[in-house]
Amino acid sequence: MNIATNTCYLEKASALAGIFSEDAVERDRIGGIPKKEKDAIRESGLLHLIVPQMYGGEGESWSTVFRLVREFAKTDPSIAYLYGNHFLQLVNPHLTCSSKQKAHFYKESVKNDWFWGGCFYPFNKELIGISEGNRVILNGKKTYSVGSQDADRVLISWLELSDEAGIGGAVIPIDREGVTVNDDWDGIGQKQTESGTVTFTNVIVEKNEILDRNYASISPFSTIGDVLNELLLANVITGTAEGSLTDAAVYTKSISHPYPLSEAESNDRDPFVLRKYGDLWIKLQGVISIVEKASRLIDVAWEKEHALSEEERGQCLLQTDAAHVAATTVGLDITNDIFEVMGEGSADKRYGLDRFWRNVRTYTLQNPLDHKRKNIGNWLLNDEYTYKV
Repeated sequence: MNIATNTCYLEKASALAGIFSEDAVERDRIGGIPKKEKDAIRESGLLHLIVPQMYGGEGESWSTVFRLVREFAKTDPSIAYLYGNHFLQLVNPHLTCSSKQKAHFYKESVKNDWFWGGCFYPFNKELIGISEGNRVILNGKKTYSVGSQDADRVLISWLELSDEAGIGGAVIPIDREGVTVNDDWDGIGQKQTESGTVTFTNVIVEKNEILDRNYASISPFSTIGDVLNELLLANVITGTAEGSLTDAAVYTKSISHPYPLSEAESNDRDPFVLRKYGDLWIKLQGVISIVEKASRLIDVAWEKEHALSEEERGQCLLQTDAAHVAATTVGLDITNDIFEVMGEGSADKRYGLDRFWRNVRTYTLQNPLDHKRKNIGNWLLNDEYTYKV
């Protein structure tokens, strides 16, 4: 990784995050599609970081992508997740398909500045595909279709009607006839992630859009997308916690007043407030270290591609589980505890400081932490890896 180039990407992301912060509170309040913000990212060139240089991309590492995700999450966790999710969908042909399809989708994505979304939620089995010659006809719906409302391309999966265990996959434009993107995402947090349902009515998927999935469930590398998703969530949560601590510090210094019985002349001089901020900052540094360690391990795994072993894949998930548990635990603590040092006025809706906790809480519900702790304990005591997230 070129450090100078990496710094350039981070500066660009930081500048965009600054712009996004100007109306982040209002956009969080109303929800909907962050169209202007996604267009700014399209124009920035930051959508091509993970694409190998031979296909026109930047050939950057996952640790670079995740660092930018954390930067966006400081001010706008929804944008951060949309940005990271774009790469999760984009690389699917790299993980599971032939080199021909990998090259095709990478080149087309760079050429057209595609922002990817996903109708790939694996636990949803309501989308059914029927093969008709070289085409597939889709009917049904997908839930949690992140980034689908303003996507240039969406990665989709379905159940093959002729084979209950068969899973099909394809990449199609979101404006395909018969595709209806429903504006029905109404979570308490992550309000602009476009995570609602998508309905398919006699949608035709052509042969050249269907993924060959040559490596699916065969190569350990083909399943690393699950690990990447876990690490994406850990980085979004970590960045959100960092942003909440920064905003809380600004509020404490500029708006809040000392507790009536405090002997401090201002809230930022109260020893109990100072002690609390110090404690939260220390916790955050620990999480950042764990998350970055997991990111570096993913970088190594990514370079090995289909030469990745089962044990190496297991090590990636082990470190990612640790990162997710740490980020979730500390993220919830920080986004909740900041109110103790800001005071009652910080609960006023106009400041939008509750959005940090709501965003973190929403993401932490995707995967119960006890399962991750069990997986880590099983490795520690029995030297056994768990290969599911």
